[in-house]
Amino acid sequence: MGRGTYRHPWLAMVLIVALGLLTPMAANMVGARAGLRAVPTGVSSVVTVVAEVPRGFAPPASGVRPDPSKVVARAAREAREARWTSVLVHVQRTLPAFARPRAGASRIGVVPAGSKYYGFPIVAWVEVVSPNGRWGLVELPYTWPRTEGWIRLDGLRRSTTRVRVEVDLSSHTVTVRKFGAVLFRAPGATGASSSPTPVGEYFVTDRVAFPAGSYLGSFAFGISGIQPRLPAGWSGGNQLAIHGTNNPSSIGRSASAGCIRVSEATLDRLLPLLRYGTPVIVRN
Repeated sequence: MGRGTYRHPWLAMVLIVALGLLTPMAANMVGARAGLRAVPTGVSSVVTVVAEVPRGFAPPASGVRPDPSKVVARAAREAREARWTSVLVHVQRTLPAFARPRAGASRIGVVPAGSKYYGFPIVAWVEVVSPNGRWGLVELPYTWPRTEGWIRLDGLRRSTTRVRVEVDLSSHTVTVRKFGAVLFRAPGATGASSSPTPVGEYFVTDRVAFPAGSYLGSFAFGISGIQPRLPAGWSGGNQLAIHGTNNPSSIGRSASAGCIRVSEATLDRLLPLLRYGTPVIVRN
C-alpha cells in the first residue's frame, strides 16, 4: 500500500460518524412529515415505520363488508314492525283526559278503570305517544260523539301488541293482521241501515264466554265504542262488540243492531289473538 492511503484519516472518521447520525434523523423527519410515528435514534440500524390509525376510525374486524341489500331489508323490516306495533297501557284508576299533551290543558273527559258492563280492567290502545314519552293519545271509551284525549302515561304499566282487527262495512269483512300482514279474513254481519255500525278506532275491553246457542254465540269481544242509533225497543245495552250469533244466515249482511257478528269458526280463530287493548278499526 502507498502512503496516500492514510493521507487524511481524520476526515474519513468524521464522514463515518456524520452518516451514522444523519440516517436515522432523516428517517424520523420524513416520518413526521408523512404523519408516521418516529423511531428513536440509536436503537437499531433498521428503521421501522408504523402507520397511525386516523382518529375516529377503526379498522374493520374482518375484511367482509355488510351486504347493502341486507342492511336495507333489515331497516325496512324494523320500520314496518315499529309501525304495526301498538302501545297498550293498563289503566288502574280513572284517568282524566286533556285536549293537549301538557299540564294546564283543558280537561275533555276520562278513561275509566273498568269496562262498561262487566267491569274488566281497561287496557287502552295508545294511538300516539308524545315526543317526551309522558303523554298518550287515546280514544275515550264509551263516548259519543267519539272523542280523543291525552292521558298521562307516568306510572302506567305498558305492553304491546302486533295484532289489529279491521272491519270493512261495505264488504262485510273482518280482517286480522299481524305486523301488517293478513292472518285471515272472514265475513261478518254489520249494522242494519237503521242502526249502522259507527266507524271509528276502538280497542278490546271485554272477553266474555256465553252458553252455546246464545244470540251472542259462544263468545263476545266487547270493544270501547257505543251505538248512538239503537233500534226501537232495544234493551240489550249500547256497547259495541264482535260476537257470535245463533243466526248464521245473517253473516255477510247489514243485519245487526251495530255489533259485528261472526261464525263460531271465526270466533275460534279470534280467541288466541284478541287480547285486552287490541285495536279494532271500523271503516266504511
